[in-house]
Amino acid sequence: MSTSPSSNDVRKATRHEIMVVGIVIAGAFLAILNQTVLAPALPGLMETFQINAGTAQWVTSIYMLVNGIMVPVSAYLIDKFPTRKLFFASMGVFIAGTVLCAMAPTFEILIVGRILQAAGAGVQMPLVAVVPMLIFPPEKRGTAMGMAGIVMSVAPAAGPVAAGMIIDSMGWRAMFWSIAPLGIIVLVASIFLLSNVGELKNPRLDMPSVLLSTVAFGGLLYGFSSASSLGWTNPVVIAVIVIGALCLILFVRRQKKLDEPLLQLATLKSDVFASSAIIVTLINCAAAVTNVTLPIFLQNVLGASALETGMVMMPAAAVGIIISPLSGVIFDKFGPRWITVGGLALMSAALFGFSRIGSDSTLLVAAVLCTCMAAGQTMANMPANTWGINALSNDMIAHGNAISNTGRQVGGAISTALIVTVMTMVTSANASSGLAESTALGVQAAYGICALVGAATLVFAIVKVRSKSKEA
Repeated sequence: MSTSPSSNDVRKATRHEIMVVGIVIAGAFLAILNQTVLAPALPGLMETFQINAGTAQWVTSIYMLVNGIMVPVSAYLIDKFPTRKLFFASMGVFIAGTVLCAMAPTFEILIVGRILQAAGAGVQMPLVAVVPMLIFPPEKRGTAMGMAGIVMSVAPAAGPVAAGMIIDSMGWRAMFWSIAPLGIIVLVASIFLLSNVGELKNPRLDMPSVLLSTVAFGGLLYGFSSASSLGWTNPVVIAVIVIGALCLILFVRRQKKLDEPLLQLATLKSDVFASSAIIVTLINCAAAVTNVTLPIFLQNVLGASALETGMVMMPAAAVGIIISPLSGVIFDKFGPRWITVGGLALMSAALFGFSRIGSDSTLLVAAVLCTCMAAGQTMANMPANTWGINALSNDMIAHGNAISNTGRQVGGAISTALIVTVMTMVTSANASSGLAESTALGVQAAYGICALVGAATLVFAIVKVRSKSKEA
C-alpha cells in the first residue's frame, strides 16, 4: 500500500494520485446527487404506488437517515479496509440499490433500494473528504479540497433540474436507469485507476458503540426531520428525540472509556479542529433550511413553476464550480482567515436580504440572493473545514471528518426542523392576510433566524480563525 505524505512533504501530487482523487470525487458526486434527485419524482411515486405525500417523502428521508447512521462508522471502515476494496464494495452496493429502485414493483421494495443506495453513499462521501487529505501535503490540501468542493456545490442543485427533465419526458424509473450506468462506469474506471492510500490499522469494532450511534444519530435525525410535519407534541417525535439524545450521551461516555473507540473524540481536544467543526456545523445550520423555504416562497408567494424554481437555484450550482477551486487556491496561499470571514459575511448578508423579501420581489432578486448565499457558503465552508483537518495527524483525519460530517448532518436536521416550525407558526398567525402574504411573512421570519446564526458564526470565526493555513 502507498503511505500518506508527511506534514513536511512539499512534493507535488503525481498524475496517478490526481486520478485517484478524481475517482473518489466521481463516486461522491453520484452519492450526493441522489440526495435530491427524487424531489421532482414525488408526484409520480404517489400515483404509481397509490400513496400520500407523507409516505412518499420517505424516499428522501430514509436516504438522509441512513447516510447519517453510516457517518460514525465510516472512520472504522477507512481504518480497517483498503481504499480499493472499500470503494468497490460501496459502489457495488450503491449500483445494486439503484437497479432495485428502478425495478421496484412496490413502494416497500423502493425503500429497500434507497437504503442500499444510502449505505453505499455513506461510504463514498467520507472517502472524498479523507482521500485527498491523505494524498496531498497540508500546503496543497486547500486546492485539492476546493476541487472536491465542486461536487458538494453542484450535485445537490443539479439533481432536481436534471432529474426533472428526465422524469417529465420518460418517467421516474428512467431516472434510476440513467444513474445506474454512471455508477458502473465509475466502478470500472476505479478498477484500473484507483489505488490504496493511507495506512491500515486493524481496529476492533465495538458493537455496542455501533448500536448506540445508530440509535442516537438515527433517532435525532428522524425526530427533528419529522417534527415539522408530525408536530413537536407528537408522541413518536418526542420519544425518538429523547431516546436519540440519551443514546448520544451514552455513546460519548463509552467512547471516552474505550481503548479503541468507534469515534476518536480526542480530536476535539485540538482547539483548531473543535473551532472548525463548530463553524462548519453552524454554516449548515444557517444554510440547510433554504432548500425548504426558498421553493415555498418562489411557488406560493411569487407563483413560480417547478421549472422556474429550479432555474432560480441553478446559478448557485454554477457559482460553486468557480468559487470552490478558487477558495482552495486562496487557502493554500494566504490561509483560512480572510476567505472564511469574507464568505461568512457574504452568506450572512444574503440571508439578511432574504429576510426582507416579500410578495413584491422578483425571481431575479431571489436568484441573486441565492447565488450570493451559495458563494459565501462555498467560500467559508471548505477553508474552515480544511483548516481544522490540517491540525490533525493523518491517522486522525478519518475520525475528524466523521465528527465534522455528523455535526453537519445533525445540525442541519435540527435547525431545519426548528426554523420550519417558526415559519409555519408565523404563517398561521397571519393567515387572515392571505396565502401569499402570510407565507412571505413566515419565510422572512425563517431567514431572519438564519441570518442571526450566520452573523454569530461570523463573529466566532473572526475570533477563532487565524491566518496560518496549518496550526498545531
